[in-house]
Amino acid sequence: MQNANKPDPSELPSTGKLLKSTALAVVVAAGLLVTIVLPAEYGTDPTRVGSLLGLTEMGRIKVQLAAEAKAEEAGLQPAATPPAVAAAPTAAVTPAATAPGVRTDETVLTLAPDQGAEIKLVMQEGARVRYVWSSSGGRINFDVHADRPGTSYHGYSKGSSQREEGDLTAAFTGSHGWFWRNRTGETVTITLQTTGAYTEVKRVV
Repeated sequence: MQNANKPDPSELPSTGKLLKSTALAVVVAAGLLVTIVLPAEYGTDPTRVGSLLGLTEMGRIKVQLAAEAKAEEAGLQPAATPPAVAAAPTAAVTPAATAPGVRTDETVLTLAPDQGAEIKLVMQEGARVRYVWSSSGGRINFDVHADRPGTSYHGYSKGSSQREEGDLTAAFTGSHGWFWRNRTGETVTITLQTTGAYTEVKRVV
């Protein structure tokens, strides 16, 4: 039986129109991939559109936190090796006189884009330190943690911020402190002020 609803050939789109529609769909998909998906998911922004929309920083933080979470699950300390092309971060520690058994220091770090740095305080179990740190630029990825022989990583807190303050109480005798990663795209200066019961300030990276 002949199909009475068979469309007229003249009403069907031509091969040229189909090819044009397919090409347009590919172009649109590629544009969304480059301007939205790559910045938001992987922190890669070849067009700089992601930075204008605030997606690139979100993607970089997402990738960094995922890597740190994976390292923590494996019982490892987050990688703190700066990129080979970046200069080593500079640090200046300024001590101040305080009561016996308590010291105060101000540590200043300069970090290039994507560069990491780590400052540790040598503390006895139960010792307490009051701290405040701030970045001269935007929000900086940070990880507050500790280590000792036999324990490579003990986490206190992590996140992304331009300024943090609080109290740190040593969970055990060892090294306790902060790791920062600069994902702002600009060189920043981090100023850390500490007051409490610790014997040494160490720049690990």
